[in-house]
Amino acid sequence: MSSLKDASPSMTQLPTSVDATLSLLAKGDYVADRSLATAVYLSLSLKRPLFLEGEAGVGKTEIAKVLAATLGRDLVRLQCYEGLDVASAVYEWDYPRQMIEIRLAEATGGAERSSLGKDIFSESFLIHRPLLQALQPHAGGAPVLLIDELDRTDEPFEAYLLEVLSDYQITVPELGTIKAAEPPMVIITSNRTREVHDALKRRCFYYWVDYPDSKREAEILALKAARAPKTLSRQIVRSEEHT
Repeated sequence: MSSLKDASPSMTQLPTSVDATLSLLAKGDYVADRSLATAVYLSLSLKRPLFLEGEAGVGKTEIAKVLAATLGRDLVRLQCYEGLDVASAVYEWDYPRQMIEIRLAEATGGAERSSLGKDIFSESFLIHRPLLQALQPHAGGAPVLLIDELDRTDEPFEAYLLEVLSDYQITVPELGTIKAAEPPMVIITSNRTREVHDALKRRCFYYWVDYPDSKREAEILALKAARAPKTLSRQIVRSEEHT
């Protein structure tokens, strides 16, 4: 429920109050009630993930997009799906490049087997997927990490997230532990197609995003369809109330 055309690309300081959070969201054309703004403010202030549940289409994903745009931060999005694994979500090794490096070393005889093994499992051969990208330094400050529709993943992947969300670090066996210098701002969404485990929810601020009431719906229509006749807007709101 947002339009990001006029969002400033420059970095903005984090809001210092609930009112400032409401203003920040409004700057990105997101109409939020005070309870949602409070959850967002606490998440940003205490550097804890924000877990948003609700029906599809109520604006959960847009909150992450608006925060990234209005704060001038990079948005790193992990779109979840059934069967999502570490190679797609976290990292994987660039095997084709590693094979080329091995073939070149064999052809030139320029590297010993032991040193070659260390070289090909170095940072330069590591492909960064969204979760690892979010832990890397970003020019504009800590990014917004959107983990979208977590309920679509399998429970083993959900369990893997516990290390990331607890300590903002990822362990790569060949390299060791990679820890974020500054934690990303994490927004997790769920359409509740299955229940997410309490162990993960306990690491987050939880908020249920409901359908807007008639007042908020009127505000959204006034913002998104400013040219629509007021009579038509009122009729739309009334019809929604009776569906």
